[in-house]
Amino acid sequence: VQLQAFGGGLVQAGGSLRLSCALSGGALSSYAVGWFRQAPGKEREFVAGIAWSGTMTRYADSMKGRFVISRDNDKNTGYLQMKSLKPEDTAIYYCAASLNLFTIPTMSREYDHWGQGTLVTVSS
Repeated sequence: VQLQAFGGGLVQAGGSLRLSCALSGGALSSYAVGWFRQAPGKEREFVAGIAWSGTMTRYADSMKGRFVISRDNDKNTGYLQMKSLKPEDTAIYYCAASLNLFTIPTMSREYDHWGQGTLVTVSS
């Protein structure tokens, strides 16, 4: 199973971006999907997660109302729509897949597969 995250880039504060996470070598429907980010000099943090069915989502408090996580199991792809971006959102964003079908994990160690990360830079 491989994950590839893409869609990052440079955006001005207040702008929007949509990240995608494509899974190959397996079925996305078998996994919960999470997005994490790591800013320079900081630890990796949970951003958002979505259950395998898409019926449950979970967000870090600072992302609520600005970020929306979704998935299309038919396309084997997960998404993170980000709006009202702030300079402090600048980070490498990683997608991850977890075999946990009962909850939406928020800890890195609970995820089984990781993408390579995509850089999001928000200018002020």
